[in-house]
Amino acid sequence: MSFITYILQSKTNSKFYCGITNDICKRQKEHNEGKCSSTKSAMPWDVVFQTKFNTREEARALEVKIKGRGAKRFLEDLRHGSAFSGINSVG
Repeated sequence: MSFITYILQSKTNSKFYCGITNDICKRQKEHNEGKCSSTKSAMPWDVVFQTKFNTREEARALEVKIKGRGAKRFLEDLRHGSAFSGINSVG
């Protein structure tokens, strides 16, 4: 089983949310159906970044880094080829 670290961006207020899952389609649907208390006030959400790992620990490590840096700054760093240049973004 693989694990995905992902970043969502709200279509209504441009806020970001970072998490991990093993089923990105199902998880995005849950966010967009208001099933997650931390994201239901800013629906709908688009996946703007995702990357796959072999273990939950690896996915969680990146999630912690993103949350520490801030999703917006992490994405800016990624776009400019900074510290996280080895990660592929999808979204």
